[in-house]
Amino acid sequence: MAESAKWDWEITSKTSWFVDVKELYFYKDLLISQTRKDFLGAYQQTLLGPLWVLIQPILTVSIFVVVFNNILGVKTDGYPPVLFNLIGVTLWTLFSDVFINTTRTFTQNAAVFSKVYFPRIIVALSALLLQLVLFGIQLLLLGSVFTYYILTKQVAFHADTLPLLFIAVIVTAGIAFGAGLIFSVLTAKYRDLASLTQLVIRLLMFVTPVFFTLAIVPKKVNWIVMINPLSSMFELFRSAFTGIYHGTLTGVAFSAIFMFVIVTIGTLLFNKMGDKLLDVL
Repeated sequence: MAESAKWDWEITSKTSWFVDVKELYFYKDLLISQTRKDFLGAYQQTLLGPLWVLIQPILTVSIFVVVFNNILGVKTDGYPPVLFNLIGVTLWTLFSDVFINTTRTFTQNAAVFSKVYFPRIIVALSALLLQLVLFGIQLLLLGSVFTYYILTKQVAFHADTLPLLFIAVIVTAGIAFGAGLIFSVLTAKYRDLASLTQLVIRLLMFVTPVFFTLAIVPKKVNWIVMINPLSSMFELFRSAFTGIYHGTLTGVAFSAIFMFVIVTIGTLLFNKMGDKLLDVL
C-alpha cells in the first residue's frame, strides 16, 4: 500500500486520553438508537410501562412526608411538604440514576465491546441522555404539582429564580456523569466496588439537602454538608421554585468547578482505560 494513501479511520493498539469529537459526531445515530433501545428495553413486558417514571417519585415523596415531616417534624420553609419533597426527590433521582447507570457501562456491555468497535463513551452518553429524558418527564410532574399549589394560592410563582433550575440540572448531571465514568472503570476491574457504590449513594442522600434545607443544619456539622458539591445545587434547584436560597455564591462556584474537574478526569480515564479493560471483563 502506498505511503501516501489516506485512511478515514485507523485502529491501532494505542489508546488516547482525549475524546475525538469528529468521531463522536460520526456515531451520532448510534447514540440516538442506543438511547431509544434502552428506553424501550426498560419498560417492555411491564404492566404500567413508562408510568413507573412517575410512580417512583410519588411513592418516595409519600414516604418522605410521613417519615420526615409528620413523624420527625423536619421543617419545609413553610412550603407544602409534598411540593418541598418532590423538588428534592426529582433532582436526586436524576443524580442517582445517571451515576448508577454510567457505572455499569463496562460490566453490562462487555460482550458488545469485545465484538465491535465504536467509541465506548457512546454507551455512557446514551445512559446520560436517557436519564435526562426521564428527568424531563418527572419535571412535568413537578411542574403540574407546582402549578396546582400556585392556583390554590398556597405558594407564589417566582419567574426571576425559575431559570436557576437549568444551572442546577446541568451541574448535578455533570457531577453524576463524571463520577460514573470514574467508577465504571473501577467497578469493571474490581467487581466488589459495585455494591459499595450502591451503599455510598444511599448514605450520600442524608448529607445532601434532599428532604431538608441548609437552614436547619446545626453549625457544628454544617461543614459536612457544605463540602458536598451537591448541596449548593439542591438548594439552587429548590430556590428556583421557592425563591429562597440558603446557600452561598461560593458554594455554587465550588460545585461548578468540581463538576468541570470530575468530568474532565472521568472522560480522560474512561478513554484511556476503555479498551484495556476488555481483557479483564
